[in-house]
Amino acid sequence: MLEEMPGCEVVMHDLHGLPMCNLSKFKKVLIGASIRYGHFHPSLLSFIHAHHEQLEVANAAFFCVNLTARKPEKQTPQTNAYMKKFLHSSPWKPKNLGVFAGALQYSKYNWWQTRIIQLIMKVTGGSTDTSRDIEFTDWDKVRVFVRDFWQKR
Repeated sequence: MLEEMPGCEVVMHDLHGLPMCNLSKFKKVLIGASIRYGHFHPSLLSFIHAHHEQLEVANAAFFCVNLTARKPEKQTPQTNAYMKKFLHSSPWKPKNLGVFAGALQYSKYNWWQTRIIQLIMKVTGGSTDTSRDIEFTDWDKVRVFVRDFWQKR
């Protein structure tokens, strides 16, 4: 799904082990995080707390990926509970936000994880069929978000 954009060089880092860094050397900073079992990984907020002053002045954006966003009424920053939770707990208030549905990958879960995800999906009206993985991501929406972010100065 990677796509080249003219004049754009991408450097990717995993926030799980990223120490303090100087974000000013980048023209743009895009932070993305997924939800696992109802939560962002703690390293997300640790990174943001350590770098929020740099993020406030950087040309930065944030997006989150979660299965709740598979529902049309939960696909915007204003209607997605996880984005609202992020904005409430984060000292950084990005101006550019995105919400995307992810993939339900039963084939990658162990027995216990499968049961937990099935329960969550049953409660939220999702698929409990473990015989196949389901891709909910609207890749066109992702492309538009990234292009808009890249083109903003």
